[in-house]
Amino acid sequence: MSDLADKTVIITGASLGVGAATARAFHKKGANLVLIARGREGLEALADSFNAADRVSVEPLDVTDIGSFEQVLERAKQRFGSVDVLVNNAGFHARGVVESISTDEIGRMIDVNLKAPMQLTRLALPFLKQSDQAAVIQVASLAGRTPVPGSASYSASKFGLRAFSLALAEEMADSGIKFACVSPGPIDTGFIMDDIEAVSDLTFSQPIVTAEQVADEIVNLVSDSRRDAPMPRLSGYLTTLTYLFPALGRAVRPLLERKGRRTKDRLKATRK
Repeated sequence: MSDLADKTVIITGASLGVGAATARAFHKKGANLVLIARGREGLEALADSFNAADRVSVEPLDVTDIGSFEQVLERAKQRFGSVDVLVNNAGFHARGVVESISTDEIGRMIDVNLKAPMQLTRLALPFLKQSDQAAVIQVASLAGRTPVPGSASYSASKFGLRAFSLALAEEMADSGIKFACVSPGPIDTGFIMDDIEAVSDLTFSQPIVTAEQVADEIVNLVSDSRRDAPMPRLSGYLTTLTYLFPALGRAVRPLLERKGRRTKDRLKATRK
């Protein structure tokens, strides 16, 4: 892995879960951190845990506030001297079938999960082009590799994010910027564990990974040759097969849903 010491990493959704784990992983590599989330308190608590005030900047904002992000980039460049890595991790999921969620919730999923990462990436490009080790890592989902009934809008947003990352990697192949996408299945964080019953049974049919495992994958993607990293890898093969052969997906779905239901029941029992 390339040396990340003194590189500047911007992480959205940084106060909890994968975002916080990613911040800790980059901090261990000696990187400067720009931490973005809506709540100042969580960001400051994370920043204080590093005991390295000179290497951490806290930026409370909503990722859909594009104008404010432009100022974040300028402040990061001024304070740390460069902008080297952007990790678009912030996400929103209103769970349920399309008829059960509001149009505002659908819009919010697209705004946070797709529109904002696209716009933030675009704004960061002039800064990243000045770096000798630039990367943009998009945090997508296995739901962005095969359609997931019960999460149609979320699935669509993550499909779009993955497509954007893969297309941009081709479009800017000569730029020196690394573009990659990590697509985890269920992650052991509050994002799904705090709302287990609302999460689809199909989701829990796949192995659960930890926030730290996803964070390590994000760090690795900055410098390795991969553009697309499903987690776990075997689940990546399964999602590819069910996407390419929809009839196969429909045939195995009942089996996967029963498996997922058993996992959910076990998790709920252990959390009581």
